[in-house]
Amino acid sequence: MQPRTTTRVSLTALLGTPVTDAQGQLRGRLKDIAVATGHDAGKVAGLVLKSRAGLFLVPAQDVMETPAGTLELRSVNELVPLGDHGNFLFLQQDLIDRQIIDINGRKVVRVNDVDLEWMGQGAAHLLRVAEVDVGLRGAFRRVFKGLLPRVTLEALSRRFRERGIPWHFVDVIEVDPARRVKLRIEHERLAEMHPGELADILEDLAPAEREAVFTSLDEEVAADALEEVDPKLQKSLLEKLDEEKIADIVEEMDPGAAADLLAELPEEQSDAILEEMEPEERQEVAELLEFDEKSAAGAMTTDFVAVRADGTVTDAVHALRAFDGDPESVTEIYLLDEKQVLRGTIPLARLVMAQPESRLAVLAEARFLSCPADLHQNELAEMFDKYNLHALPVVDTEGSMVGVVQADHVIAFLREKL
Repeated sequence: MQPRTTTRVSLTALLGTPVTDAQGQLRGRLKDIAVATGHDAGKVAGLVLKSRAGLFLVPAQDVMETPAGTLELRSVNELVPLGDHGNFLFLQQDLIDRQIIDINGRKVVRVNDVDLEWMGQGAAHLLRVAEVDVGLRGAFRRVFKGLLPRVTLEALSRRFRERGIPWHFVDVIEVDPARRVKLRIEHERLAEMHPGELADILEDLAPAEREAVFTSLDEEVAADALEEVDPKLQKSLLEKLDEEKIADIVEEMDPGAAADLLAELPEEQSDAILEEMEPEERQEVAELLEFDEKSAAGAMTTDFVAVRADGTVTDAVHALRAFDGDPESVTEIYLLDEKQVLRGTIPLARLVMAQPESRLAVLAEARFLSCPADLHQNELAEMFDKYNLHALPVVDTEGSMVGVVQADHVIAFLREKL
């Protein structure tokens, strides 16, 4: 068996290439390349030919490369006019100059060129997409094509450092025949990203692509990403969604972040979203909306772990396991009496090292801090700075615990002041 051989060629170099039949008669020039999507993603499905008679789509297996560098049709069958031939991605039309998500690099990049490969020989001489060029090499080829001989252009372009992303590592924001933007991406790969990285990608995308990515996310991942972007972008991301879909996302958000989001929306829209939410989540968020946004209560979340003051470590572990908020936000648990009055705090590290039967009251800090619900955010920030806090419980006028302010919220507040 002969080893399979490959020949690398760029899309820029191929475009405009004469296409002849087996008798050498010119049938047209290469206008674009159609690539399959879905399970066959990356496979060249056909080549678009332009002639005086119009545009035609030739199946990839009917075209081969000649030693002279032109393209030749294997058969002389009548060419089929280009029409609605399925959900193809056209490399020149839909990919060049478009933004793509480089999942490995956790960023958005722009496509300057596409590298393809001729695979095998003879009857098995087929074309496939190898990688996309996101560096200066591809940009140079496109700028100087037609101004320099092809061989010279290729030689000079190789002086630029290669920056390519293998096709199977690229998630392409593709366009369907109706020109609607949609996303081909595995949800699992997005879900593995840190919300901050996903937020950065959303911020870098153009509006249409941003909408495509965001609407492809499930509610939990969308909620995490939404918490990381600024209020202006939050509103933009929600513009094309109905109240029911927004409510599903908001329910997955931290209650404090959800309240902040709804506070930025028009009152009529905010009320409509609340109406679509589940009763428990709706009540939590609605109560937070009543507070002054510049107060401690306006900055707090109602997601925290609380246990009865007369409980044991085992009770605390059960409470932690039942907690459905962000586990990374839990730095301590709070001890409450039967009237929900705050009686103590226990650092999570101390709890982990204790015996299951140990009494929580014995493990609690001898002295602990809390703040009133109406404390202004400036004073709140001073407390976090003075005592180097990770979290601070918020109490009402009766001493009952109503929420917790996390350090990241205070940091965000301070950044807004800069």
